[in-house]
Amino acid sequence: MTEISPPNSEPSESDLAAVERLGVAYRRIVDQLGRVIIGQRAVVEELLISMLAGGHALLVGVPGLAKTLMVRTLSETLNLSFNRIQFTPDLMPADITGTEVIQEDKLSGTREFKFIPGPVFANVLLADEINRTPPKTQAALLEAMQEHQVTAGGKRHKLPNPFFVLATQNPIEQEGTYPLPEAQLDRFMFEIRVDYPTEEEEFEIVRQTTITNPITIEKVLSYDEWLSLQQLVRRVPVADSIIRYAMQFARLTREGPDRPDFVKQYVSWGAGPRASQYLILGAKARAVLHGRPYVSIEDVQAVAAPVLRHRILINFNAEAEGIRSDDIVKKLAALIPMDGGINRSMPKVFKTA
Repeated sequence: MTEISPPNSEPSESDLAAVERLGVAYRRIVDQLGRVIIGQRAVVEELLISMLAGGHALLVGVPGLAKTLMVRTLSETLNLSFNRIQFTPDLMPADITGTEVIQEDKLSGTREFKFIPGPVFANVLLADEINRTPPKTQAALLEAMQEHQVTAGGKRHKLPNPFFVLATQNPIEQEGTYPLPEAQLDRFMFEIRVDYPTEEEEFEIVRQTTITNPITIEKVLSYDEWLSLQQLVRRVPVADSIIRYAMQFARLTREGPDRPDFVKQYVSWGAGPRASQYLILGAKARAVLHGRPYVSIEDVQAVAAPVLRHRILINFNAEAEGIRSDDIVKKLAALIPMDGGINRSMPKVFKTA
């Protein structure tokens, strides 16, 4: 692992103690989830990183990989409220945000509007199959994600804090769906890929889920502890050289003199500044999660794929040759040296593994 020295500002003793406690809590969280979810360690880590950084995540995987169970169990261990919405073509915006109803006062006989909160009013909201609902309904949820509030009857209603949206998409069944536009995808901090389990993991899943075996999940962190840990992530120091290193991942995907040949050949649209912000926030959260009060190059590399894969728009040439956005990210990681510059000695010819 290659690390770059943190800047001169030193974390306080209380911050160092909090980082150490979170490292211990992370191991307990993984242990609790392991009682219900077999495998998927990388997915759990990426979920926790995005939540610690205050971002939203898009989970992409075929049905039956326990995405809903994973999110519900994670919210239980973190002592956060949880709601799930099954997105369908007939779902309306008010079904998500809530609606106003006329209520009559029995004593005075007067009538007034009362706001009935929708399922979006929770700490953790699972938006199941978000691409199955029309754009108008998608936009209502994405507005709540961005503003952390909903508007009904001209009044603003604040969402609870913290507030996370974990949306799922089925990558193999696209008929009758409404894919999220790139501008709306950009509001998700991470796109997390949920893959099939290994043979041994699948054996353990079948063995454990076909018997009567009630499992109790323990709460690892309190509500107040989670809020303070989110604030801690923002205080983690980052060296300027690491910020410049992270920026290169996004900048090299755009038009410019330093754009590599393989990017010119396979990328039609690159990542915006929000990608650079999320690379640093994600790296900070990962460092804290692993019990370190500073950010390393390894942290940036670990979050590069989930941050960039839905922000790099590949073209027809890439699709024809079986090249994915993840392959572009891997090539960029090999191209960018540790000082944040550009390694011009690297060949600018893309070769797939």
